[in-house]
Amino acid sequence: MFDKPPKNPYNEKGNIYQSKEQEVSTMAGILISPSKYVQGAGELKKLGEYAEKYGKKALVLITSSGFKRVGELVKGSFDGKGAEAEFNYFNGECSKTEINRLIGVVEEQGCDMVIGIGGGKILDTAKAVAYHKSMPVLICPTIASTDAPCSALSVIYTDEGVFEEYLFLPANPNLVLMDTEVI
Repeated sequence: MFDKPPKNPYNEKGNIYQSKEQEVSTMAGILISPSKYVQGAGELKKLGEYAEKYGKKALVLITSSGFKRVGELVKGSFDGKGAEAEFNYFNGECSKTEINRLIGVVEEQGCDMVIGIGGGKILDTAKAVAYHKSMPVLICPTIASTDAPCSALSVIYTDEGVFEEYLFLPANPNLVLMDTEVI
């Protein structure tokens, strides 16, 4: 049988009072999320408009099949905007080799932001490249399967696809753009 709760619901330990036999610990409520989350039909058509708020030239990481699906739409979204897109195809693994290759592309092309369009490994690679170059990252998932779009984490694999390590990032993506016509 529960005792009558006191007027102050917290005891001397800072725990919520329930009974003499049971206490519930209090926990801080913490929400860690992307700086901006946009979701809606046709939002990918506005990617260039969103991107120009973060920089002047974006490395857009995408697969060749992804480009066939949405590449022209993404290219068109940059028309007349204050940012341009430099497309580069993803090589299939979020590996140190791929991350370093793309860091080289960023440096050679003068990119000042990274955009990842695709699934978890592409998105993790985009986040890792942006982290290593200290630049904004914009994430556009094309499949609803993981937490890769919103997390401050990249899962790093070997070139052969074997798990290697987690790269814990200091921040979540700057923007997650979820086009409900694509997913």
